[in-house]
Amino acid sequence: MWNFKPSVLFFASLFLLFSCKSSDEKGKEQPLIKDGKSIVETGELAAVNSKAFLLQRYGRYWWEMRIIGILDHGTIVQAGDSIIQLDPSDINKFIIDRESRLETELATLEKMYVNHANSLSDYESRIKSEEASFELKKLELESSRFESERYRKIKELEFKQAEITRAKEKRKMELAKIINANALKRQEINVRQIRTEIENAYAIIPQLTIRTPISGVFQIAQNRRTGALLKVGDNIYPGNSMANVPELKHMKVNTYINETDFLKIKTGQKVIVRLDALPKVTFAGEVAYIGKLCHLKDNKSRQKVFDVEVNILDYDERLKPGMTVSCEYVPE
Repeated sequence: MWNFKPSVLFFASLFLLFSCKSSDEKGKEQPLIKDGKSIVETGELAAVNSKAFLLQRYGRYWWEMRIIGILDHGTIVQAGDSIIQLDPSDINKFIIDRESRLETELATLEKMYVNHANSLSDYESRIKSEEASFELKKLELESSRFESERYRKIKELEFKQAEITRAKEKRKMELAKIINANALKRQEINVRQIRTEIENAYAIIPQLTIRTPISGVFQIAQNRRTGALLKVGDNIYPGNSMANVPELKHMKVNTYINETDFLKIKTGQKVIVRLDALPKVTFAGEVAYIGKLCHLKDNKSRQKVFDVEVNILDYDERLKPGMTVSCEYVPE
C-alpha cells in the first residue's frame, strides 16, 4: 500500500483542485493583468463624427426664436429626421405685413408712372407752343428789316425773349425727366426690396424645421439661462447651441498618455479597449492621434500628459458617447 503523509495528501488535493479550475476557465475572457510591459490609461468614448446644431440668424428682423417642438433627449435618429421645430408665427406675421405693404407700394408706383407720363406730356405741349412762338418772332424779325430801327430793335428783343423761353422750357423738361427717372428708380428699388424680403421670409419657413444630416443619438443642449435642457417654449438666440447628434457608427476614445510613456506609443499602434461597465469584453482600437503639447492632467494634479485619440475599429451598439473606458496600449 501507498504510505503518504497527511500533509502531502493535502497539497496534492489543492493542486488537483486549481488545475481543474484553470481548465474550466479556458476560452473565457480574463480581466486585464498588468505584466509590466503594457500601458493602461482611462478615457471617455466620443463620436468621431458629430453634428452640432447652433441657431443661425434668420434675417435682420428676428433676434430670438421659440421652440415649439423637440425630440426627447437620447432619441436614436436617422439622417433626414426632424429633431427641432421653431415657431414660425413672427415670420408669418412679417410676410402678411410685407405683402400688404407691397400692394400699397405697387399702387404708388403705378400712380407715379401715370403722373410722370402726364407731366412729360405737359412739358412737350408747352415746348411745342414755345416753338411756334419762336418761329413767329423769327418771321416778324425778318420782315422788320424794312421798318424803322426802333421797330427792328423791339422785334429783336422779342425774338431773343422767345428763344430764351423756348430753351428754358426744354431745360425744364430735361430736368423733369431726370427727377422723374430718379423718383421711379427709388420706388422700383423699394418695391424690389419688399419682394426680396417676402421671398426670403418664405424661404426661412422650411428652415425652421431642423433636420439632422446624419444618423445617431439626439442630445439636447442646455438652456444658458436656467442650466436645464432646452424644452418646448424656451426662447433661444442666434449662436446658441440647440442640440448635438453624434454618429454612433464610428467611435473614438479621448484619452491621454503619461509624459514618461510618450515615446512608447505611436499612431497606428493597436489598443485594447474595455468598457468600465463590461470589463471582460474587449474592443479593438488603434491610436489615431497623439498630441504635440504636454499639459497638466487636471487642476488638482501635477502629473503631465499628452492627449491621445484612439479609434474603435468595429461598430458595436453597446458603445455610447460619454462612457468611461480603459485603453491598454499593446506593445509592438
